[in-house]
Amino acid sequence: MNNPSIVLKKIGEIVLEDRPVPELKDPDYVKIAIKKTGLCGSDVHFYEHGCVGSFVVKEPMVLGHESSGVIVEVGSNVKTLKVGDKVACEPGIPSRFSYEYKSGNYNLCPEMKFAATPPNDGTLCRYYLLPEDFCVKLPDHIDLEEGALVEPLSVATHATRLAKLTVGDRLVVFGAGPIGLLCAGVGKAFGASKICIIDIVEDKLEFALTNGLATHSFNSKGKSVDEILEYIEKIWDGERPTVTMDATGNQYCIANCIKLLAKKGRHIQVGMGKDTLDGFPMGIVAERELLVTGVFRYTVDDYKIAVDLIASGKISVKPLITHRFKFEDAAKAYDFSKEGKSIKIMISGPE
Repeated sequence: MNNPSIVLKKIGEIVLEDRPVPELKDPDYVKIAIKKTGLCGSDVHFYEHGCVGSFVVKEPMVLGHESSGVIVEVGSNVKTLKVGDKVACEPGIPSRFSYEYKSGNYNLCPEMKFAATPPNDGTLCRYYLLPEDFCVKLPDHIDLEEGALVEPLSVATHATRLAKLTVGDRLVVFGAGPIGLLCAGVGKAFGASKICIIDIVEDKLEFALTNGLATHSFNSKGKSVDEILEYIEKIWDGERPTVTMDATGNQYCIANCIKLLAKKGRHIQVGMGKDTLDGFPMGIVAERELLVTGVFRYTVDDYKIAVDLIASGKISVKPLITHRFKFEDAAKAYDFSKEGKSIKIMISGPE
């Protein structure tokens, strides 16, 4: 097979398909042999429902966007990369002419071509093309599995930077999935003195504590926001969080984030939820002068900072990988992910 690819044919059907090898025509691009790809919840959502928000799969699409690989060919203008370099692949290419790109907010570009977001094919293939400046070279001591996790780590990095989180902040994160865990870990790396992660799955909470991603955890199953606040004020000597992050998209979790915040606190909405929310506590937002900020992927320097966080040992992403699958078993990986027994699934290859 020349360019084996994992293709979502329609809802509930994933196949291994041979596709043409992409030709390197743009002098500023590189060709990457993809080696590792993390399985993301958005890909699973496309597999199960055929859409994520306004993005609808209308024709077969190659899956995958959390990838790393090795450079196998470079364009004539490429100066910072060479054949053999290991890279983390930033999978969204904006228009170089958009206002959003020029203003440094290219993640909001209306013409963004993002991997595995209709109608754009993803990275679960043998060869993939990217511009030179959307590849971040990996230091020798960072392996390709860690390189693939730079993508979700960049989401957490972007969220933490938007929060302007710094030394002494107190952070509460709702949701102990991969993104929530990484938000807690990046918050710690940025200097948060107290970090509480909240979920209803005890194993995930224990994972956060065991791996040093949070200082405290709370199982909120069947608990009211008053009970959550009572716990936090008890362990934090009567203090509320200065920053909250929601990585669930659940409207009750979002409302609880707002209700928990200290005056002048910042809420960062990381998880995608419904277009409209019932019971959003707008009065609290006004009375406490809270700041509420949304997060959409990542932007300038987030990838580089994420690589630096791994390289410096300030955050360890490898423990998040709980299951590994071969490339030819990718469909099985997607089915297994629906069982909720994994934190992060890693797919290798193709060789």
